Amino acid sequence: MPAITADTLTLPRVVTDPATTVQRPVRSVTTAPSDFEGEGFPVRRAFAGVSSADLDPFIHMDQMGEVEYAPGEPKGTSWHPHRGFETVTYIIDGIFDHQDSNGGGGTITDGDTQWMTAGSGLLHIEKPPEHLVVSGGLFHGIQLWVNLPRAHKFHPPRYQDIRGGQARLLASADGGALLRVIAGELDGHQGPGVTFTPITMVHATLAPGATLDLPWNPGYNALAYVLAGQGTAGTGHAAIRKGQLVTFGPGGALTLAAAQRQPQAEPNLEVLLLGGQPIREPVVHYGPFVMNTRAEILRAMEDYQAGRLGVVPSARMPHTDGKEHL
Repeated sequence: MPAITADTLTLPRVVTDPATTVQRPVRSVTTAPSDFEGEGFPVRRAFAGVSSADLDPFIHMDQMGEVEYAPGEPKGTSWHPHRGFETVTYIIDGIFDHQDSNGGGGTITDGDTQWMTAGSGLLHIEKPPEHLVVSGGLFHGIQLWVNLPRAHKFHPPRYQDIRGGQARLLASADGGALLRVIAGELDGHQGPGVTFTPITMVHATLAPGATLDLPWNPGYNALAYVLAGQGTAGTGHAAIRKGQLVTFGPGGALTLAAAQRQPQAEPNLEVLLLGGQPIREPVVHYGPFVMNTRAEILRAMEDYQAGRLGVVPSARMPHTDGKEHL
């Protein structure tokens, strides 16, 4: 699991007031089916079978791996287009390279995030570096698609390179859970990711037996995806395990708890927490395009075929060193 760790006893604590906060009930627990993406790397489709109304403003999420590649096996994607949303790639273990036709590019590894706003459209590619292809090794990460509201669908593309060390580190009230705020705000603490749609993205690690009682923006939805381990969600103690997504109902706080006994290869309960302000606009999703109408999808396809979404760069671009490309 991720290289970004800390002594929770030295971090700011996140607390809720049970006298004034309404706990969010568990609405559903679904199990992600397995599939293959790109050139053939294994994924779990985290949002499969979940209502789009519960996901809004999120569109799609894959858990990539966890897989131990033999030499010559690591795979990525070929060059492909996007328009109308943002792609977020969070690497837990391994190394991934990104390059796009707007000038964004870089390498991310344990705990790093690449945040690409496709907006009006671009081409991009994500692949393991050549040395990892040769050597093989562990690979595990998340790719999340965040919708853009109609007003920002055609915003110029943007790329953010977020180092793991930039994440805002917090602890649960009892110190049993480490929280990494990647984007958005949690209990007054701001993460480094800059977003068009107001969201919160947090990676939480709960030690065996620990409970996480977390304040959550009442105007956001609330999702919890289990990356590893097992435990319970909500005050009703719904059982959860690796590869499952929890959707929560309305309220101002949510609760997760790690089982005292964890699988041997997964010592902690690892959860990706997502919440956002619903956009509540029509969504037409076709392949690499997320728009509001079918006519906009057809236009995106025509623009791509005509080369108006950019051209494949002739050379590998240098690492961005945490700077945005606007």
